[in-house]
Amino acid sequence: MEFFLFIIIILIASILQTSTGFGFSILATPFLLLLFEPREAIQINLILSLIISAALFSKIKKDTDFGVLKRFAAGSAAGLPIGIAIFLFLDISKLKLAVSLIILLLTILLMANFRVKETSRRDYSVGGLSGIMTTSIGMPGPPLLLYFSGTDTSKERLRGTTLAFYLFIYSASLLFQIIFAGTNKTIWLSSLYALPLVLLGLYLGQILFARINQRFFRIFTYIILIFTGIYLLVKSVN
Repeated sequence: MEFFLFIIIILIASILQTSTGFGFSILATPFLLLLFEPREAIQINLILSLIISAALFSKIKKDTDFGVLKRFAAGSAAGLPIGIAIFLFLDISKLKLAVSLIILLLTILLMANFRVKETSRRDYSVGGLSGIMTTSIGMPGPPLLLYFSGTDTSKERLRGTTLAFYLFIYSASLLFQIIFAGTNKTIWLSSLYALPLVLLGLYLGQILFARINQRFFRIFTYIILIFTGIYLLVKSVN
């Protein structure tokens, strides 16, 4: 049963990541925490997300905003060590509770047509938050997704810039995790077993991306955020 659940999680999350640019970590990490200890779940997510981003980079390079990308990367450099400190020293349930409340609050603001102007300073701040969330719980997507959604960014620019940023943030976060939290055989074998599923998800996600219009993309974004926020909230209080 656990192996079947693992297959479903990885396949669906891979399709979402490829078609939207953000789905893997947001969907996979909460469910992987049901099957693995926190360090294992986070590192499996980081490894597979890095593979997906690397595989897609040549195809999405033309949609990448490299100015925003550089500011995200610079901001995240400050957030990475903060995130690993949170992972090592704070109770993971309290962290999940805080993240769930933030996701739900910001999602409600976006659904209420809240808008934010894109600025260089906010790019750095969003990158910093993403860095903190990646090394602490393996989820860099929510800050980027909320920011881009609030600025009416096109789905192509969102996917291209986030996937390019993930190449940096996942590599750096995995290195931080291995150095400070260690790693084990389960992490790498599970990632290897998941690779065929990731490749299948890459293929199916590319087909889906071509068929998603902007309105559906926005609605789908809200659904993913609300689901993740509620799930993290329930798991943190149980």
